[in-house]
Amino acid sequence: MSNTEARRAVEVVWRRESARVVGALARYTGDFSLAEDLAQEALAEALVSWSVDGVPAEPTGWLLTVGRRRAIDAFRRRSAQDDRYALLARDLDEELPGVDTLFDPDAIDDDVLALMFISCHPVLSKESRIALALRVVGGLGTGDIAKAFLVPVPTVQARITRAKKTLAAAKVPFGVPEPHELVERLGSVLQVIYLVFTEGSSASNGDEWIRTNLANEALRLARALVRLRPQPEVFGLLALLELTAARFPARLDASGWPVLLEDQDRRLWDQSAIRRGRAALAQAVAAGRGLGAYGLQASIAECHAVAHSVAETDWQRIVILYEALGRLTPSPVIDLGHAVAVAMASGPAAGLALVDAIASRGHLDGSHLLPAIRGELLTRLGRPDEARAALEQAIELCANVVESAMLQRKVDGVAHS
Repeated sequence: MSNTEARRAVEVVWRRESARVVGALARYTGDFSLAEDLAQEALAEALVSWSVDGVPAEPTGWLLTVGRRRAIDAFRRRSAQDDRYALLARDLDEELPGVDTLFDPDAIDDDVLALMFISCHPVLSKESRIALALRVVGGLGTGDIAKAFLVPVPTVQARITRAKKTLAAAKVPFGVPEPHELVERLGSVLQVIYLVFTEGSSASNGDEWIRTNLANEALRLARALVRLRPQPEVFGLLALLELTAARFPARLDASGWPVLLEDQDRRLWDQSAIRRGRAALAQAVAAGRGLGAYGLQASIAECHAVAHSVAETDWQRIVILYEALGRLTPSPVIDLGHAVAVAMASGPAAGLALVDAIASRGHLDGSHLLPAIRGELLTRLGRPDEARAALEQAIELCANVVESAMLQRKVDGVAHS
């Protein structure tokens, strides 16, 4: 296997299994910061070994085994100065021939959830919590995280470095926190799951439009969180994820090309996921406290899920839901969603006026979303030169290969219309 092929294989495995590897090693060693270092060392060793020996049959197990051996070596080195490390080194050695607790399938879910709650510890700033969790739990690169937050990459790197140092200094233990500690971390955990799913459902860069493994991991975490904390906003998040994921089977054609909402075969939508999502949303509504941000987004997703076509979608209700969402959690991205809904309910001119107002505030200058939507609305209004310019600007800003190609098709369509 060439070095390039080995690197690609390592990247695929790491993107899919990084949280399980770090979480299992953290459970094994009791040290979050050390577990992250051990996982990175195992990753570096894989780059060399796999290019010579090929990808092992169980790549995740291979990484965990290497990480555990490195842990034993580290504890042995430290045992001369610290009796605690000597005890850990002996325990790890005694476990080696027996059943490997790293592969306990019942513990894996708890490992990843514990990892998420540690990443969202209150000793960290809100920004650092989310950045660290997305990096360690979501397996996202710093570039992906920077795009999610609309901040420079060095800012994200600095947040992650500070977060690790803070957790180490605070000696935060590994494990799911006690019930009274869950409340203060829950909001950050919900946001992390949401952002991981968002990156999975619409990849910000790379050559995939949907990263289903990432979206599925977020769904799995949301389901685990509902069992742990069956609260309205947790149900709201789960409903949003289920209802959005239900459309995945129709979002790509047989050749892997994106299919936009208006062109999707709704018979392909996952009806079981829609039923689960609507049931979770009903649980959130039943609490009688009013829907939060995730519940409102789930209600928007439900409007799409129950409609037989784009034309039959209740766009007026979606406009109202976006207005409520914008008041609850103001955001230029939410404003953009509201503008699209207004365009569908009241015509492209009304939507374009709102998009231009967002553009004038400069909040989405580095995002391709605004010029892409602006180009679409200008096309519908019969203003091809302006539409082409907006779509070309979107292509320049878009880091996703598939989405860029899709935008280029739109430019070509405008040019020949």
